[in-house]
Amino acid sequence: MFRRKKSGRVASSAKSAVELHEQVPPNWYDESLKVDLFQRFWHMRRFSEVRKVADPIGGKILDIGSADGTFSKQILDATGAERLIGIDVLKSSVDWANDHWGKNGKMKFMVGDAHKLNFPKDTFDAMFALEVLEHVHDPVAVLNEVKRVLKKNGYAVFLVPSDNRLFLIIWFIWLHFYPRGWVWRDTHIQTYRNSYLTKVCRKVGFKIEIDRKFNLGMLHLVKVRKV
Repeated sequence: MFRRKKSGRVASSAKSAVELHEQVPPNWYDESLKVDLFQRFWHMRRFSEVRKVADPIGGKILDIGSADGTFSKQILDATGAERLIGIDVLKSSVDWANDHWGKNGKMKFMVGDAHKLNFPKDTFDAMFALEVLEHVHDPVAVLNEVKRVLKKNGYAVFLVPSDNRLFLIIWFIWLHFYPRGWVWRDTHIQTYRNSYLTKVCRKVGFKIEIDRKFNLGMLHLVKVRKV
C-alpha cells in the first residue's frame, strides 16, 4: 500500500499509467454493471449525481479516462452533445470502446494522456474526469490542460474519492478481500483528502460552481467553469 499524506500525492511511482492499470480488463465497467451488484450500486449512484450537474451541451465533450465507454455513453445521453471524444491510457479499453460504441456515430475513443492533451486550445464545450484524478501523477498539470482545451464559459466536472475514513476502510476491503478488486491495487497515486480537489481547482484559476460530497462523504464532486 502507498503511504498516504493529508492531501496531494500519495507516493511517487516509477511505473507508467499503462503499467499501473495493465491488469484492468478492457470491458471492466460494462461487465461490472452486469455481474456485480456492489459495483452497479456504486456507479449508478455516482452517475445520478453527475446527471444533476451535467448541463445540456450542443457542441463537443471530452471524457478523460473513458475506459470502456460505459459512462461516456451516460455523459452523452445526459448532455445531448453533438460529439463526445473519450481518451484513456489503455489501448485495449479504447479498442473495446470503439468496437462497442462505434455504431453510435457520436462517440470516438482514442489513446491519450491527460497530462498532455493532444487537442488545440478552446476545443471543448464541456469536459468530464470521473474517478480519474486519483490515478494521475500531476493533478495540477492535468487541470491546466483541461483549462487550456476548454472553451471560455465551458464547464468541467471532476469526481474523486474523498479518502475519508469510511472510504479507506471499504477500499482496503475491496482491494484485498473482494474477488474482483485486486486489479486496482496501487492505482490510486493521489489522495484528495481534506477537499484537496477544491484547492487544486482554485489554484489553476477555475470558477467553482458546485462543490459537494455524497455517498456518505466518500465521493467528492466539483463542477467548475472557465471564465
